[in-house]
Amino acid sequence: ITIFLDELPWLATKRSGLISELDHFWNTKWSNVNGLKLIVCGSAASWILENLINAKGGLYNRLTNTLLLKPYNLSQTKEFLAAKNIQLNNKQILDIYSIIGGVPHYLKRIHKSKSAIQNINDICFKSDGLLFNEFPRLFDSLFENAELNLRIIREISKVRCGVSVKNLSKAIGLSTGGTFTKKLLELEASGFIKKYLPYGKTKREHYYRIIDEYTFFYLSWIEKYKERELIDDQSNYWHLASQTPACKIWAGYSFEGLCYKHIHKIRQVLGLEHIHCHTGNWRYMPEKNKSARGVQIDLLIKREDGVVNLCEIKYRNTKLLIDKNTARELLRKIEVYEKQFPSSSQTSLVIITTMGVKKNAWSDELIDHIVTLDDLF
Repeated sequence: ITIFLDELPWLATKRSGLISELDHFWNTKWSNVNGLKLIVCGSAASWILENLINAKGGLYNRLTNTLLLKPYNLSQTKEFLAAKNIQLNNKQILDIYSIIGGVPHYLKRIHKSKSAIQNINDICFKSDGLLFNEFPRLFDSLFENAELNLRIIREISKVRCGVSVKNLSKAIGLSTGGTFTKKLLELEASGFIKKYLPYGKTKREHYYRIIDEYTFFYLSWIEKYKERELIDDQSNYWHLASQTPACKIWAGYSFEGLCYKHIHKIRQVLGLEHIHCHTGNWRYMPEKNKSARGVQIDLLIKREDGVVNLCEIKYRNTKLLIDKNTARELLRKIEVYEKQFPSSSQTSLVIITTMGVKKNAWSDELIDHIVTLDDLF
């Protein structure tokens, strides 16, 4: 016998008494029935955590197993679309994934006769599009007192490379711990943000960054579009906006986040599946009153075999050209890192880019490995 309760958070409202009844029936009756399975699910991850996984009442320690359903990665997204007879190349899938992520419910709205730009324009920038008003509804349905969750997510979105817990609590006006920490845990459990430790920081200096593609896109583009006085459902807004310098910057940040999600693929290309590694980003900011310039390493892989991979992540519509100025900047990043971390570790430069690298003298001299979009699939 299988009892399956779908969307338990919606059923177990405060006045329903459902949780106490579930507690009673499981402990007094159902747990004694051989072959009976009780399966519950819910999209409000924070509610599931508080009332089931971390329950302190009669359901404490009653779970046999838990299953976290994650969005598809790039290769799974390609399989899903192919199963619906939607044949898009990897670049088109990347452009869709960067905006709506790997959520099947969103991917169902992709039309096979339209390009990535056309699909996104219909889904995100038309008043009847699925994702035009989805963001505020998501937060209201997933969280109690969602206003604070929204304030936190908006603050994190202002700094794409991540914000420290200290600076975040200061911006929100709440001390760390208590309600503030609970809201961060809710957002992380629901897949909106991720806690990470930048390379070279202590354990008390954790940062948070947005990892949900739709959230970052909504706050960057859809919300600003909705603030316009006139919404034209017949316009081709995204076709024009996607060609702007602002979009190129946004696409670069989105591709960087996508690379973090597919770090296992990057490690496979570099042959690091069986080598222990510490991964993260790294930023050097010189002290005030110093003439030195800061640098940022998009992705740093410190390996147990004595090598450090410094990864430069570049989103391009064509092959990346390493010219003299680019080469000089890459060399400067390597020199600054080696100066800050003088050790016996060998530094190795990796370029992660969408369409590959144009071969020339600079690329031959500087680059040890190239990871392309196809590798991430």
